[in-house]
Amino acid sequence: MRYVVYSLFILLITSLNVNGQNRTPLPHGMVFGNKPSTVSLMPASELESFMGKRTRTSAAIIGKVVKVTHEKGGWFTLDAGNGRTISARFRNYKVVLPSAIKGREVIISGIATKQFIADDQQQLAGDTVVGKKQHNVKTDPKRRLLFEVYGLMVNK
Repeated sequence: MRYVVYSLFILLITSLNVNGQNRTPLPHGMVFGNKPSTVSLMPASELESFMGKRTRTSAAIIGKVVKVTHEKGGWFTLDAGNGRTISARFRNYKVVLPSAIKGREVIISGIATKQFIADDQQQLAGDTVVGKKQHNVKTDPKRRLLFEVYGLMVNK
């Protein structure tokens, strides 16, 4: 009888311990990678307009994490407003980003890069796009922003 009580007690403690590990909140100011600069922050929704015609630029942005796609290597998506997202990944593959960061506001610094679809580059090859494939480059959802993150800090 004693063994049954002890085994139930140990089972109860381990189940509480396992559930408690998943619910630990990430504290404000927690840093992954290098500490990002907070000097010239801009909202993630203004990043594309800030870049203008440049294809790459260095920036520090603040935004909300939509989802963590890969914990190892720190792959995640950031909300850029108006239904758009920014795909982000850490430059250092050794960074492990917890999935609990989903929905949190973060400050990230790194290099933003515009990714173009193949139709955008056809004028360079001498081909023109007409008909169904013709699209407005500025509002095309296939045109993405990639962000190579040097550092991330949990803000809220």
